[in-house]
Amino acid sequence: MKNDFGNFAGLTVFYLILIVILYLALFLYNKKGKEEIKMITLHGNSLLSKEQYLKFADLNQTDEYSDLSLNGIKNRIEKHPYIYKAEVRSDGRGNVDISIKEKEIYAVIIHSGEPYFISADFEFIKILDFTMYSDLPLISNAKLPDKIISGIANKSNDIIQAFRIIDAARITDQDISKRLSEINLKYGGDVVLTFSGMNYPVIFGRGNEVKKMIYLSIMWDKTKAMNLIGDNTSYIDLRFSNEAFIGKKTGTS
Repeated sequence: MKNDFGNFAGLTVFYLILIVILYLALFLYNKKGKEEIKMITLHGNSLLSKEQYLKFADLNQTDEYSDLSLNGIKNRIEKHPYIYKAEVRSDGRGNVDISIKEKEIYAVIIHSGEPYFISADFEFIKILDFTMYSDLPLISNAKLPDKIISGIANKSNDIIQAFRIIDAARITDQDISKRLSEINLKYGGDVVLTFSGMNYPVIFGRGNEVKKMIYLSIMWDKTKAMNLIGDNTSYIDLRFSNEAFIGKKTGTS
């Protein structure tokens, strides 16, 4: 009986020692494997400053770095609505670098009184404070889906039409693309374009977007050289096949 008790006590002590050893080994492994993060930097940003991105992800306070892992940093920063993906790397000395890729933004639209970006995937993204952007056209008077949902594609025939015009401008003439300031979709009617630096609209219509953009680019180059477009121009009309009309203000020749 005593031998049985002694064997039981010995096994109990052995298992307790084994548990303690395993616990200490696991604790020391985790402590050794976990890097002490001292500094986090970020690059690849254009829509927001580095500071604003880090602030959104609660990565701007060095005293809160102790519980962070590289995967945790990646998950935090990728929750930002502007960010498509992020890569997080460490130099092994406590310095962490975040490389972000922002979503491709096509245009700006006002919906329910609030400004939104529209991404290349037709996602509506609310424009946040301190956002920096330029050379993005405003889409106006567009027929939209009954309900706009963040994080998914919100397509409509008017938005698709606007994207075709933007794509046509991009591949045709970079100057025209940068000057394109508004796409007025007229709720399904003839599209009217506005360009910065031009005091007249372009009645663009619908369809044959690339052809019309090429024609507009050629026409601008020629007419500017011949001084045919100037302060007296009231509009340019591209709705008719292989023809363009330059409207003159009343009382001018």
